[in-house]
Amino acid sequence: MSEDEGRRMFEPDAWEERYAGEEKVWSGKPNPQLVAEASNLTPGAALDVGCGEGGDVIWLAQQGWTVTGADFSAKGLERAARHAEDAGVAPRTSWWQVDARTFDAEGRQFDLVTSHFLHTPDGSMVDVAGRLATAVAPGGHLLVVGHAPSEIFTQLSQSHRNAMFLAEELLPGIPDGFEPVVVEQRPRTTVRDGAEVHIDDSTLLARRTS
Repeated sequence: MSEDEGRRMFEPDAWEERYAGEEKVWSGKPNPQLVAEASNLTPGAALDVGCGEGGDVIWLAQQGWTVTGADFSAKGLERAARHAEDAGVAPRTSWWQVDARTFDAEGRQFDLVTSHFLHTPDGSMVDVAGRLATAVAPGGHLLVVGHAPSEIFTQLSQSHRNAMFLAEELLPGIPDGFEPVVVEQRPRTTVRDGAEVHIDDSTLLARRTS
């Protein structure tokens, strides 16, 4: 992928094109760190930012959460809504078109705010994590998961590799009144081009205490 293509992938129009086809872009399965952490929480209201086709939204709704899926792609949200309807959880879901880079909670609060593999350029995930934290209700949790930097991502542009982060790098963006619960890189095995590869999920879970 060229640098120009890599930079374009951070913008909504590239994702509108990607979601314009008929084939699924993602597996539809929930992300493993979401399952690991949310399974320990009491269901309430959740917000999933960068929800894509809605796999995590649907899983949360199936566990009893009332979920808002947010994404900057209108076509992605259309797909997610259809998948939620097909899964029988549409009444527990709603949708919000928003760019995480300029996210404003608009006074809304959630018991869980989560984002998985949302990567923004130039180290701005620190700012994004802080913005998402403003939507967490007292006693609620923020869960941000992304790709840790790795030499295996050779197919990606340099701008994409620069957008990856370690969990601890997000901490400066988290406002006062939050207690870190998990700050670590979790190893995971996945399949790429038919071969197993080992990657790390940078995982930040923080609880709002006040």
